[in-house]
Formats: sequence, C-alpha cells, structure tokens
Amino acid sequence: MSKDKILITASGIVVGVLAVALVHLGNPLNMGFCIACFIRDIAGAMGMHQAGVVQYLRPEIIGLILGGFVASKFWREFNSSGGSSPSTRFILGAIMMIGALVFLGCPLRMMLRLAGGDLNALVAVPGYVFGVWIGILFLKKEFTLGRSQHQSSANGLVSVFLALFWLVLLLAAPTFIYFSQEGPGSMYAFWAVSLGAGLLTGVLAQRSRLCTMGGIRDLILFRDTHLFTGILALFLVALAGKLVTGLFEPGFLEQPVAHTDGIWNFLGLAVTGFAAVLAGGCPMRQLILAGEGNSDGLITVLGMLSGAAISHNFALAGSPDGVGLNAQIAVGVCLVILILIGIGNSGLRSSFRGKVGNTRSLN
Repeated sequence: MSKDKILITASGIVVGVLAVALVHLGNPLNMGFCIACFIRDIAGAMGMHQAGVVQYLRPEIIGLILGGFVASKFWREFNSSGGSSPSTRFILGAIMMIGALVFLGCPLRMMLRLAGGDLNALVAVPGYVFGVWIGILFLKKEFTLGRSQHQSSANGLVSVFLALFWLVLLLAAPTFIYFSQEGPGSMYAFWAVSLGAGLLTGVLAQRSRLCTMGGIRDLILFRDTHLFTGILALFLVALAGKLVTGLFEPGFLEQPVAHTDGIWNFLGLAVTGFAAVLAGGCPMRQLILAGEGNSDGLITVLGMLSGAAISHNFALAGSPDGVGLNAQIAVGVCLVILILIGIGNSGLRSSFRGKVGNTRSLN
C-alpha cells in the first residue's frame, strides 16, 4: 500500500474507534460523531433556536477546526483564501444542514447509524449516493463557483478565533449560553476528551482529505477508490466496535434519534449529497477547510449553523415521530434551489440561453 492509502485507511480506522468510544463516554447512541447534530447543538447553545433538548457547545466541532488549523500550519499547507461565490456557499451550507436534519444526521452519522444496526440509514445511503450523482452531472457540465483568491492571514484565522471563542464560552458557561438538561443535548463525554477526539480527527482529516462526499464522487467520476477506502474503513471499524461492545441493535423501530419515514430519509440525504458536491466537500470537510484558512469553507460552516437554526425555528427538522409537512416542503424547495444553482454556474446556463434565443428568433 502507498503512504497515501495507509494514511486514509488509518484515518478511517481512528475516526471509527473514536466514534464508538465517545458513545461509551457519554455521547448519544449512534452519535459518536455527527457534524450536523453537533452544529445544531451549538446553534441552540448560542440561542439561535429554542429546541431545549439539542443545546450544547460541542467540543468535537471546536476540535475539528483547530485540528485542521494545527495540521495545516505544521505541514505548511495553511492558505488564507476565499471569495469564491460566498453568498452561494452560505446557501449551500444551509441546504446541506436542512437535508441532514430531515434525516437526523450528517453523512458521517449515516454510517455510524448503519454500523449500530439502524436500518433506516440503509435507505439514506442510496439517497446520499443519488444526490452526489446528481451533483456530478453538473460537474460534467463544467459547474464552478469561481476561483478563490489569496487573502490576508488575519482573514484566514477567523475560523480559529471562532472555535476558541466557543471553547471559552463552553468552559466559562455564562448565563446567556444554553445547555440542555434532557435529551441528546444533555448527553456528552467530558469536554477535554471530546475536544481531544475532535483535534485528532481534524489532524487526520486534514492530512488524508477524508470526505464522505469526495469518496463517492471520485468512485463514480474517476473510478478512484482512494477516499472511499477511508469511508469503508471507518464503517467497518465502527461496526466491529458496536458488535464487540454490544451496541449493535438491528432494526427499523425504536432507534436512537431516528425516524422510519424512508422516502424522507432518502430525499433528506440526497439534498445533502447534492449540496455537498456543489460546495466542494461534505460537512466535515468544510470544517477542515475552514481550519486551513479557507474562508469559503467558513462561510459554508456559517451557512450550516444558520440552516440548523432555520430548521428548528420553522419546524423543518425531522423528529422520532416522523417528518412534518414543513420539512417535506423544504426538501422540495431545496432541490429546486440546488438545480437553479447548478444551472446558473455551469455550461447549462449558456445552452439554456441559446435555446431561448433560437425560440425567439423563430417566433
């Protein structure tokens, strides 16, 4: 095996082990790592939504950003850049989050839920792949959000200051920060352990470019299994860990923080996969990019934070009872927006204009 293959495999193994360990140390079941759930909890802790059962400043998210920063600085890959369609990236981040919260988990938690025996995630896997495939169709039509430009070092450090600010708030626990007293938000490992797990994952993800969307995209588009190897290793290790520790509970019903609405599990993660391709990375990858000094990644993360608030303020998120009408409408609207973004930033735009022009000339 090449060094790169060893690194991506080792990264998947370590993240899988950490995900199982964090559950044993206090995190919710099948939620050792969940970027969407944890960003949603941070949004709640900051008062951006009032869902009392999902409010906590998750140290794992802080660690991912700081881990990406430390690794990029140590290996001299920190690059302060940005300015590539920031408004569009903000919207893509919000849509990624809305889709994930309809499913009740990001693509990373999708694999952890499946590893824990939650067969509802089995429906979401083809949905995520389908969403990535749709995004690939736009990539083949030369989709682009434009090039990032070099920016000042101070601009690239904004994400690091934000992560440190969250850490200070977590430790100081001022009265204006909300912490859940029950529900998933009240379940967490000791903060230093969670922070360490996030830091280690951030370092490994930065070095290996671990990305759930990237693994599927490269497999479909280039028949390249490199990134997919890390995803597979993560899933297999998490599955083995759940089996060994007795946390594997197969079935559709009564799964932790999950619902059985199959079509919306499929479509929710399809939206997330589609948006991830257009944004250039899955939710975890966006955090690592932000840590590397990429303000485009930070804008996407802020979009995800806002998307979490929107989801809970307007009843767009799924719940153990199912997926409500508002959430169903939101999924449809998000798909339309994604298609419009895809057309507006690819060669399809000029093709569409050409057809309209020909039609007018004939008339």
